[in-house]
Amino acid sequence: MTKELKPGDKVTWNTPQGETHGKVEKKVTNETRVKSHVAKPTEDAPEYLVKSDKSGKEAVHKPAELKKG
Repeated sequence: MTKELKPGDKVTWNTPQGETHGKVEKKVTNETRVKSHVAKPTEDAPEYLVKSDKSGKEAVHKPAELKKG
């Protein structure tokens, strides 16, 4: 079962620099470009736009890459 996240949920994820903290901005179900990366989520396989607390940068992640809390 895919975890369901909501805008405002606090999440963590791994980056090459270590664990990053931030919050979910929105659920993404259509092709979305963030910088040079193009995410291709679907209604059946959504991804989440997250914003880093430290840098303020946005990225799109699959639910399995995010840990709530």
